[in-house]
Amino acid sequence: MPQLPVIAVVGPTAAGKSDLAVDLALELGGEVINTDSMQLYQGMDIGTAKLSVAERRGVPHHLLDIWDVTRAASVAEYQSLIRPIIDDLRAREIVPILVGGSGLYVRAALDDLEFPGTDPEVRARLEAELDLSGPGPLYERLRERDPKAAETILPGNGRRIIRALEVVEISGRPFSATMPSYDAVYDSVQLGVEVPREVLDARVEARVDHMWRAGLVDEVRELAARGLAGGRTASRALGYAQVLRFLGGECTEEEAKQETVRATRRFVRRQESWFRRDPRVIWISQREPDLLGRALAAIHG
Repeated sequence: MPQLPVIAVVGPTAAGKSDLAVDLALELGGEVINTDSMQLYQGMDIGTAKLSVAERRGVPHHLLDIWDVTRAASVAEYQSLIRPIIDDLRAREIVPILVGGSGLYVRAALDDLEFPGTDPEVRARLEAELDLSGPGPLYERLRERDPKAAETILPGNGRRIIRALEVVEISGRPFSATMPSYDAVYDSVQLGVEVPREVLDARVEARVDHMWRAGLVDEVRELAARGLAGGRTASRALGYAQVLRFLGGECTEEEAKQETVRATRRFVRRQESWFRRDPRVIWISQREPDLLGRALAAIHG
């Protein structure tokens, strides 16, 4: 019997990816590998909707809770961690099932991506400039030096702007030349979980309500004591950034909650746009009967 491909369950936040991945693992004898950049962080459970141990239903999950909240995320490091796990599972004829909505992390796992190196001095100088002047001047510089990259990066995303400028400066090549290709390194099937926009918007609001009732503010307060505000990646996570502003007296708790809803809806639209651009993604409606059956049919071709 031929080996099954690597499976990736992708799509926007609140689409129901995690439960489908567990269902597939139980059906196919697989194990789940996290591709959500924020679920890599220890203690960031409520705001990332990380499955509890019970919700994992006995299925091993890899690459959860591996980084401290003070650590900056690195896609290159993530790639170096996930590839050996995929290779090990395949060598033991266990189906790797990737799940998460961080598009670049999925691509780093599955595709032929090489990440340029970094220079601590250049990075520190750009970060100091970001702290002093905000992302605006840096974004304008990126538009001049690499307009193609600027088209794909939000003007307010300081971390991505810095990375693009760093690559331009240390390599002399445009950051856009390093953008993801569709050259796969594994035989894979990518399943996109599709939910109508109005349903997804309602789910986002319900999800944020649940996060608040489940104790997100207390979770952020505890993580703040462990240095969350100093973590350049974790401190910007949806929900966490807004609660940090509330705890710092910059807004009310209700304002933090409503901004989390708005920011999550904006993020959902970016996720949909990212995954829609990949022609390999097979979209299946989460609202139709027998989601698992249709996912299995897509996998088996």
